[in-house]
Amino acid sequence: MESVPVRCPVCRRDHAYITPVYPCPCGAPTAPPLMRGAPAVPITHRTWDDDWVSVRCHSCGRRDQWPHPELCCPCGAVLRIPVRPVATPGAAPPATPGPSHIPLPRTAAHPRPSFRPLVIRTARDAVSTAALYLRWLGYRDVVQPEARPSSRIDLRAAGLIAQVDATTRPTPLRDVECLWLNALNSSVSGVLFSLAGYTDEARSRADGLAIPLFVLDLTGTPQPVNGSADELISTGP
Repeated sequence: MESVPVRCPVCRRDHAYITPVYPCPCGAPTAPPLMRGAPAVPITHRTWDDDWVSVRCHSCGRRDQWPHPELCCPCGAVLRIPVRPVATPGAAPPATPGPSHIPLPRTAAHPRPSFRPLVIRTARDAVSTAALYLRWLGYRDVVQPEARPSSRIDLRAAGLIAQVDATTRPTPLRDVECLWLNALNSSVSGVLFSLAGYTDEARSRADGLAIPLFVLDLTGTPQPVNGSADELISTGP
């Protein structure tokens, strides 16, 4: 892990910042390369381009988007730590973009009985329906906490966490990203359920992160809305 000195430009307090390490899909630890000596910048407003940074894996060369390193100073300022940009070889031709996710045919290896829905009247019913559906998919040890934790994770199962958005607004991009980060930190998969659907930005980001998205109707029948959800139905956990 790389450590760099960081001075808060607001209160002039000095910090020793250790860069976060994330697992590349190839298994190698990957970290954003910090710029030593460059001043940290206070965050006053957020944008997609500023909150994420391109990082290249030194083992396999894969290039992915990871959260931009940040530091919370005790004075209340949130600082963005400068990162070296990923170099693009001049002679290398641009890679042809391919699909980030190819759904498998919707044929389950072991046929399941028909799902028996639970009519949704309250937000708690929505969470209970999602729990029933995860068990129907084949997840074990599905746990529904009595009170919603600060992480906003509504359900946990073996190798899985799930969030259920029971509001009347389409689920936003931020919920997808928060679920992905929580799943990444716990080394598990994540699934999202929503009563009102998803924004276009949320669906696009979920496709890129291979997060299954489901929509719940009031009859209590979850419907897949992206390729990752179709594959989860087809193959199970």
